Amino acid sequence: MAQRRALVVRGGWEGHQPVKATELFLPFLERNGYAVRIEESTEIYADAAEMADTDLVVQCVTMSQITSDQLAGLSAAVVAGTGFTGWHGGIVDSFRASSDYLHLVGGQFATHPGQEPCQRRGGPEDNFLPHTVRLTDLGREHPITAGIEDFELVTEQYWVLHDDLIDVLAVTTHPTQPWHPWHRPVTSPAIWTRLWGAGRIVVTTPGHSLDVLERADVRTIIERGMVWATRTASAS
Repeated sequence: MAQRRALVVRGGWEGHQPVKATELFLPFLERNGYAVRIEESTEIYADAAEMADTDLVVQCVTMSQITSDQLAGLSAAVVAGTGFTGWHGGIVDSFRASSDYLHLVGGQFATHPGQEPCQRRGGPEDNFLPHTVRLTDLGREHPITAGIEDFELVTEQYWVLHDDLIDVLAVTTHPTQPWHPWHRPVTSPAIWTRLWGAGRIVVTTPGHSLDVLERADVRTIIERGMVWATRTASAS
């Protein structure tokens, strides 16, 4: 059996610690038989031969920009069966100027509501709120999240704009607060999968900081997502 090949692409905004965050998952990939290649930019996406030989892309690139040929290469690889996954802003707040990237992933970060204004001190903790990630009925049965219970976090709670072509494994609800302009609670997908051509996409929105990624539940979901997204024999 040929060794599976994983491509880790990282960069963008340093606030999400793309190097340290991706380093957390390299031992898992290697233990599970992946040959891992690491790239510090999205230029590799334009290399058609390399992408065709890649079974899984793990992306951690917040914001930043992507060229049309790079995005076309990534999209073509996914359609042909390459898996695509990531967490938090590294996948769902990437390449804000690209509507085609949004179309590929199926959801995009809009905001993370913050604490009451009088409690804010100007640091990242201003946007840390206690919230619950709740498994859906599908999530309780899906191999990525089966056996995971609803869990509580105190970190950024992503509000995501999305389409209906995603299969939602977990959600989180933003409540109404006197200092916010919305008038009823809003529920956003927190973990989802997406089938795109022969490829599989997995998005996990928790993961702002290393302590969140190191939680057993979040880490298990991300690692299972990597395996699930990997090119299947029928896609090769």
